Amino acid sequence: MAQYKYLIVGGGMTADAAVRGIRAADPKGTIGLFSQEPDPPYKRPLLSKGLWLGKSVDQAWLKTESLGVELHLAKGIVTIDPKGKRVRDDRGEEHAYGALLLATGGTPHRLPFGEQSVIYYRTMRDYQRLRNATERGRRFAVIGGGFIGSEIAAALAINGKEAVMVFPDSEICARVFPQDLSRFLSRYFREKGVEVLSGERVEGISGGSKPVLSLKGKGELPVDGVIAGIGIQPNLDLARAAGLEIREGGIAVDEQLRTSAPGVYSAGDVAGFHNPALEKFLRVEHEDNALRMGEAAGRSMAGEAIRYRHLPYFYSDLFELGYEAVGELDPQLEIVADWTEPYKKGVVYYLRAGRVRGVLAWNIFGLMDKARLLIAEPGPFQPADLKNRLAA
Repeated sequence: MAQYKYLIVGGGMTADAAVRGIRAADPKGTIGLFSQEPDPPYKRPLLSKGLWLGKSVDQAWLKTESLGVELHLAKGIVTIDPKGKRVRDDRGEEHAYGALLLATGGTPHRLPFGEQSVIYYRTMRDYQRLRNATERGRRFAVIGGGFIGSEIAAALAINGKEAVMVFPDSEICARVFPQDLSRFLSRYFREKGVEVLSGERVEGISGGSKPVLSLKGKGELPVDGVIAGIGIQPNLDLARAAGLEIREGGIAVDEQLRTSAPGVYSAGDVAGFHNPALEKFLRVEHEDNALRMGEAAGRSMAGEAIRYRHLPYFYSDLFELGYEAVGELDPQLEIVADWTEPYKKGVVYYLRAGRVRGVLAWNIFGLMDKARLLIAEPGPFQPADLKNRLAA
């Protein structure tokens, strides 16, 4: 039975960041990393951004293997024994650990039909499959109007493809942006050549290599490929089976990123943590959280006195538009927009009971540290108080 001082379950950016955190505190301790993916850790955001804008696949690899870690690729962990401090993999082999990190991420939500023809966009292999499809086909359906759906549709259009977005919401990103901004974004995508079928549902997919979508309102939609970006489900099965505390859809961790089992830590998409600025429990699925939380978990596993209180931000690039955001982006909150140029440049604030709970910087960059400080302030704020507050 192999013995590791540190054992990491998961092969994403969180796992790579954890390895780097461990190495910052412990240059020589043995590390084993188990990933169900056949590829070593890579920069996942490039799959829907940079790789469609000229960056090469070589730029995506994080080179985790250079950090003195033993990679076990295409190998999953199926059981954890927290008391015995050991795990068993999907080939029946057991591995002992001193400290264990669960960075198991999430699995894409799936449609109840069209299994073979749908690319559930999440991994490097999904990118390669779609890239190959674009070399043969021209018209692609993108199911989903959120972050991934909007990024993939923009990437396809930039690369000269016909993209058709299909989603049930009224506008693109309507679940996070205020209504007027979402309406503008839908118009903007149409101007860029994307066919936006909002308020529409896919009821079936047929046709094999030449898929045909059956839409509730608009009949049949023949395409050369189908991509689904409809969110992920956190991978909690291992944690549940091991008896770890699950809270609000994530593995519950304290400020040191320890779970309810001694010696077991968690970080990334799958982990839930309390954020003092928002005064609530969060589970965050974005790059900033993966990197910061992963590194903090690694350092904590190696014995450093860590207190993870970071409020993660997220970002996107959509044609010539870009944004950064932090905190709660809920269009049901009170919205205060401070536009330098309407829908082209400005800051949108999300308030609850006079407190700023979220900040969206639209085509303005470098404001996230100031935004975090504002979110931590008790207020109360009036709309006039926020004029030119972050972006003079």
